[in-house]
Amino acid sequence: MNLVAFFDHVNPPVVDRWGPGSRIPAIVIGPFAKRGVVDHTPYETVSILSFIEKRWGIEPLAERDKKANPFRNALVFK
Repeated sequence: MNLVAFFDHVNPPVVDRWGPGSRIPAIVIGPFAKRGVVDHTPYETVSILSFIEKRWGIEPLAERDKKANPFRNALVFK
């Protein structure tokens, strides 16, 4: 077993005292996903909440979701 494959050589960005956690790769699939795009924007779990708040004009629940990147670079709404 190659243990090097489990090492993340990139330090995660500093968001708050808890940190963003581990990086999780994701695939966005659906009618609103941008086609043929590789999005390198760093997202985290609360990015989903941040997207919902910004999309429908809801005030952020906490500082963490206020600072999180929403999925604007991965989705298209026309």
